[in-house]
Amino acid sequence: MNIGTVSEKSGLPPKTIRYYEDIGLISPDRRDNGYRDYSTEDVHRLRFLQRSRGLGFSVEECRQLLSLYGDTHRESAEVKAIAEAKLTEIDRKLAELQGLRDMLSHLVANCHGDGRPQCPIIDGLSGKVSLQ
Repeated sequence: MNIGTVSEKSGLPPKTIRYYEDIGLISPDRRDNGYRDYSTEDVHRLRFLQRSRGLGFSVEECRQLLSLYGDTHRESAEVKAIAEAKLTEIDRKLAELQGLRDMLSHLVANCHGDGRPQCPIIDGLSGKVSLQ
């Protein structure tokens, strides 16, 4: 298959497909004329990558998951450990975002939003008052 067909079947743009090839996540065959020749397995790997990236896995985590995907003797514990680590990271980011939201919400609630020049939001951002 050519890259256009693979792009349609995988839902990924050609630029992303070439990038994944450049970093070694996929390795299509080459025809005699030098053009890439993608297989059905390449399409499956690209879809796997698309779903993995959509769940927030890094390129290196995807590399590990792809390796396990291709290993018929894998232990699901290895896969679960990678997924659990990602879940922990997502929970940490959510807590951080909630803290940012709470802080900004507090600043917005304390700003009169009228014609006066005093503004707790500006004061907080400038460091005049603590954001904590």
